[in-house]
Amino acid sequence: MSFCPIIVIGKKFVCTTFAANFKNVDKNHTDMQENEFDNPTDEIAENQSSDREETIIESEKENFTEGNDHGDNEAITKLQKELDEQKDKYIRLFAEFDNYKRRTSKEAVELRQTAGKEVIISLLDVLDDMDRAEKQLQESDADKILQEGIMLVFDKFRKTLQSKGLKAIETYHTEFDVEKDEAVSEIAVDDKKLKGKVVAELQKGYLLNDKLIRFAKVVVGK
Repeated sequence: MSFCPIIVIGKKFVCTTFAANFKNVDKNHTDMQENEFDNPTDEIAENQSSDREETIIESEKENFTEGNDHGDNEAITKLQKELDEQKDKYIRLFAEFDNYKRRTSKEAVELRQTAGKEVIISLLDVLDDMDRAEKQLQESDADKILQEGIMLVFDKFRKTLQSKGLKAIETYHTEFDVEKDEAVSEIAVDDKKLKGKVVAELQKGYLLNDKLIRFAKVVVGK
C-alpha cells in the first residue's frame, strides 16, 4: 500500500501524485496537438522541396540530353567532313590513275609504231638510190626481163617499209607547206597557177605512222 500526499484545493482533497501525473498527461496531449497542427506545414515544405529536386533533376536530364545531341552532331559533322575529304582524294587518285593509264597506253602504241624508226630512217637513203636507179632503168636499153626483176625487188622493199607505217609525201604541184616541205630554191615560172607551188622535188619527204620523219626538199615557183 503506497502513501499519497494530500493537498487541499478549494474544498477538495487532491492527491499530489495524481495531480502531477494529470498535469504531465495534459501537457503531453497539448504537445501532440501542436505537433499535429505543425505537420501539414512540414509536409507542404517537404513536398515543395521534393518538387524542386525533381525539377532540378529533369533540368539536368534535359541539359545532359541536349549536350549529348550537340556532341553527336559535332561528331557526325566531323565524320562527314573526313568522308568528303577521303572521297575527294579517291576521285583525284582515280583521275590521275586513269590519265596515267591512257598516257602509258598511248606511249606503248607509239612505241610499237615507231620501234624501228631509226632503222627506217637509215633506209631512206637506200630508197632514194632505188628511185634514181628505177629512172635510169626506164631510160636505158637494158633487158626487159632484167628490168622487171629489179623492179620486183624495189616494189617488195617499198611495200615492206609501207607495212611498217612508212609513207611518201606527195609534193609535186601542191602548195608549199612549211610543215612538211623544205624550200631549197625558187625559180620563175610562166604559169601563174604554179606560183607558190612546188615545181620540182629534189628529195622525197616521208611520214612514219603519220609523223614526219623527213622534210621534202623542193623547188618553189615564183
